[in-house]
Amino acid sequence: MVAERRSKILEYVIDHERVDVNELSERFGVSQVTVRKDLDHLERNGLVTRQHGYAVAIAPDNLRSRLAFHYDIKRRIAAEAADLVPNGSTVMIESGSCCALLAHELAQTKRGVTIITNSAFIADFVRGGQAAVVLLGGDYQPESQVTVGPLVEQCLAGFHVELLFVGVDGYTPDAGFTGRNHLRAAVVMQMATRADHTVVLTESLKFPRQGAVPLLPVSAVTRVFTDAGLPETMLAHLRSAGVSVATVPTS
Repeated sequence: MVAERRSKILEYVIDHERVDVNELSERFGVSQVTVRKDLDHLERNGLVTRQHGYAVAIAPDNLRSRLAFHYDIKRRIAAEAADLVPNGSTVMIESGSCCALLAHELAQTKRGVTIITNSAFIADFVRGGQAAVVLLGGDYQPESQVTVGPLVEQCLAGFHVELLFVGVDGYTPDAGFTGRNHLRAAVVMQMATRADHTVVLTESLKFPRQGAVPLLPVSAVTRVFTDAGLPETMLAHLRSAGVSVATVPTS
């Protein structure tokens, strides 16, 4: 019960970015003392920060915090997507919480897999597993722990893979798949030119939602792995555009 409550508190803080302790106490039906203990635990694990009676979400690009948000759903999405990857494959994986869990799943369950990524977080996250990792060099973004810029694009020129896995920040029928950062978006676009198939891994709450910058048109994506909360209108639109959609249970 305690772990479940803390997980729900974390999700609420991430959704609202900055929340008063009194509000958390009322919403979750526990004392302010209990809420403070829960927030202390979350802060020690680097998932939130505390500011004068408030809980504040850490940077939106921080993968450690995002991994804890809807963790079970993301783990199911990653496990489902891992079935696409046979032993001995070389794949590209861009940054994102679902993508990090996919990389971990491959490193733990597949033999002879090589992961090409621009995510220093993913490279460290799979350490100790069975996968080999190629970390693409470039300009380092410390908050998201990814490399971006022309050096990444030069590195990518030496590779070609069957599968690229990416995360997204939003999707609408008009805008297609969208992201938060234009430099990361440029890397994803370049990665997509070096892969036969691009696969999106994301929670259903991204549909419909529009990120700040274009990422990929729907025509550039072969498959989407998400959860059963995907709205029927979005499912129908994706399938009508020729995208294969797989959903996992939400509970």
